[in-house]
Amino acid sequence: MAEFDWHAERSDLAGLAQLDRAPESEGIDLAAVRLYRQGRVRSEMAARGVDAVILSDPVNIRYATGTRNMQVFSMRNAPSRYLLLTQSRAILFEFTGCLHLAEGFETVDEVRPARTASYVAAGPDIATREQAWAAGMADLIHELVGKGATVGLERLNAGSAIALQAQGFRIVDAQEPVEMARAIKSAEEMKCVIASLRATEIAVGKLRDAIRPGLTEAQLWSVLHQSVIAQNGDYVETRLLNAGARTNPWFQETSDNVIGPNELIALDTDVVGCHGYYADFSRSFHSGPDAPTQSQRELYKVAYEQVHHNMAILRPHMSFRDYAEAAWDIPARFHANRYYLSAHGCGMTGEYPYLYHRGDFPDAGYDGEILPGMTLCVESYIGAEGGQEGVKLEQQVLVTEEGIELLSHFPFEEDLLR
Repeated sequence: MAEFDWHAERSDLAGLAQLDRAPESEGIDLAAVRLYRQGRVRSEMAARGVDAVILSDPVNIRYATGTRNMQVFSMRNAPSRYLLLTQSRAILFEFTGCLHLAEGFETVDEVRPARTASYVAAGPDIATREQAWAAGMADLIHELVGKGATVGLERLNAGSAIALQAQGFRIVDAQEPVEMARAIKSAEEMKCVIASLRATEIAVGKLRDAIRPGLTEAQLWSVLHQSVIAQNGDYVETRLLNAGARTNPWFQETSDNVIGPNELIALDTDVVGCHGYYADFSRSFHSGPDAPTQSQRELYKVAYEQVHHNMAILRPHMSFRDYAEAAWDIPARFHANRYYLSAHGCGMTGEYPYLYHRGDFPDAGYDGEILPGMTLCVESYIGAEGGQEGVKLEQQVLVTEEGIELLSHFPFEEDLLR
């Protein structure tokens, strides 16, 4: 691979050139990935009679165009940038001063400055700003698809949505077509998923090597961050590394708790890594110096059994309901602290579908079909209510026409499986 010239002219470093020439992109046709994803969104829009969507979630903008800009900032400060997508045009409204970031993308027909309608930006004039934004957007949509169009929206201010509806559009939720589009990956897209996983596995290996009593949870967790960022990953979406008593119940955020000797350490990666793809697997470790206890090994082996049973029953074209019926029975003593899902979709973030436990299906579950091209994360958390510790394990897989393909290759802990 030719050496990247960081001193080239600005035009060669802006936008697409800088992203596509990253080392982890070698061997991936990223233009094909972007065009496939945009085509998926358009296909799902057409299937639902949606003439245009206005996307403000930065993950969905990235899915539909490949462009990225201050992704976490944009989640918190919506709508700082947004995308208008029809069957024939993709117009990106980019954050002030950032229009150059979309240079060269074959998935973007035009870039315009975003007209932010947030209270922070507009203050008491926000209603006026929202109405002006809606009027301008209506003129553009009329030009592209005509009057009386069906327009899908997501994550806009309520005032903006109301003002746009007042322009005579039929407003629907954009989540369904976008989520259904994202659910099925192409072969070329899977290369991005795998690149993100391999980088994250390197980072988890460094974290595992750094484990020692006396570190805080945050100090150990920072090892993962450093490696992810150094490998051109984006960020970690959650704070899920805990040790000792803080492993039970699950969902206790990483803290300054000091890791003690002979404790369990549980990690859920939740890494938005290379190419913006989610590397999502969970592992639990032992801090040493002594061997794990019998009770620690029991927790680990039960979690291991749950994950592998549920991986073994997955098959293409299985219904969500049939999966729930066939899934592993959680022992009564671990039921109260169970993980809230049995499995979930995974792409640029956690996504459709959610697969629920049998007991939760009547209240929370919905039916659907497990399809080839879906990437799924099979989950387990095992910790008794009131127990001292817990174990988190998770594997990421691809559904194929023949069955499943294991994607996450980080090893399990042999001393906890004995």
